[in-house]
Amino acid sequence: MSLADLEWRVIGEETRPGPMTMALEAAAAETVAAGGPATVRVYTWPDTLSLGYGQDPDTIDWAFCEREDIGVTRRPTGGGAIYHDSVADISYGIIAPAEAVPGDLMACYEQFCEPVLAAFERMGVDAAFADDERAAVHQPACYLRQLHPAHDIVGPDGRKLSGNAQYRQKDAVIQHGSLSVSLRPDRHCGCFTADPDPERFGDRVGAIDEYADIDRAEAVETLRSTLAEWVDADAGGWTDDELARAREHAEEKYDADEWIRRSP
Repeated sequence: MSLADLEWRVIGEETRPGPMTMALEAAAAETVAAGGPATVRVYTWPDTLSLGYGQDPDTIDWAFCEREDIGVTRRPTGGGAIYHDSVADISYGIIAPAEAVPGDLMACYEQFCEPVLAAFERMGVDAAFADDERAAVHQPACYLRQLHPAHDIVGPDGRKLSGNAQYRQKDAVIQHGSLSVSLRPDRHCGCFTADPDPERFGDRVGAIDEYADIDRAEAVETLRSTLAEWVDADAGGWTDDELARAREHAEEKYDADEWIRRSP
């Protein structure tokens, strides 16, 4: 079995609370593991900080997040926390059966990042995998960690444009990632107790609007259409059953303090 043998659906841009955003991936993984369609999706977070799986909650400025109305959830993938801005960030997800993808993690990343790199090219952005030459600036912040050539994508000047991560659940592989459309470093850096320097953030992180003359709506549609064409996906949406299961996952896990604020 290969990706081309699967039935695929593409779910266009939507915005849901952070816990529900993560919970829908779990529901989609259950769907594909049961023989249902595989999924590619494009989504926008409301202003949300997503903690990495092993994130220490003491690294987060909870008062800042509450004051600035920034939601907080925890991802099932590793890495540092990411501030997903409702206007400056686009995210995507790919959910496929494990038997249809390479078992080697690096090979799977390379395959799943194909449409992401293709979307950047269509936007007029010269992007590529990182060469892993830049050391960490601030470990708790995902975009300020040491660049990783397997899953970090950088612009022509070496600044990070996109972070991508994978996990496996119930015979499914899930990859999600975010693309920076523009930068709001003060809000991003303010989410952390150590107060990383916004100027250093701008030295390390790039954005689509710095490299190409394209607005956010066009960037979103370029990413959606590129993902759809990559696997010949039909337009689709969430079923009532998936939404119900996702609400259960959100309530029991992704919106629960025991999950979000747990210590590593």
